[in-house]
Amino acid sequence: MILPGLITIITPILIGLIFGAEPLGGYMAGVCVSGVMWAIFQNNAGGAWDNAKKSFEAGVEIDGEMTYKGSDAHKAAVTGDTVGDPFKDTSGPSMNILIKLTCLVGLVIAPILGGHSDKYFIEEEVVVIEVIEETPEVKTQPVGVNKEATDTVIDPEVIREKVVSEEEVKELVKEAKGKAKEGEADVLKEIKKK
Repeated sequence: MILPGLITIITPILIGLIFGAEPLGGYMAGVCVSGVMWAIFQNNAGGAWDNAKKSFEAGVEIDGEMTYKGSDAHKAAVTGDTVGDPFKDTSGPSMNILIKLTCLVGLVIAPILGGHSDKYFIEEEVVVIEVIEETPEVKTQPVGVNKEATDTVIDPEVIREKVVSEEEVKELVKEAKGKAKEGEADVLKEIKKK
């Protein structure tokens, strides 16, 4: 019984660490679906074998002939019930524990596999100002900022302070992105200087 228990615990760990989070999710879904189906089969089959054995005690008509306890058919039903009792009493209900344990282990290691750390990619909004007939018009466009390289993001208020052409803003954004990629932490000061 130790080996099947270890397989239940080790398999989700190996699948998660070797193949990743998505295959682990598929494995857990497969365990749930197939485990429930197998448990229902075992409970029903075990109950059917048990009922077949009990029905011979009252007598069963087979091919027009009544058969009772002690007949060959009853002996066959007793043999079937030898498998049926563990199916309905132990193996079928234990599938519930197997499903829960396997999925619990998978869910416990999921944070390791999900890449949940300080390295993440967010989308910030950079304001682009365009001068049309001496009336400033503000447009926005999304620009990706890599938070692992710098903790400072481009503040739209800094760019709004001075009306510049779209090309100048693009150049400032390009410079800020380049400095962020190089790992400089203070991109905001460079923009304020200009």
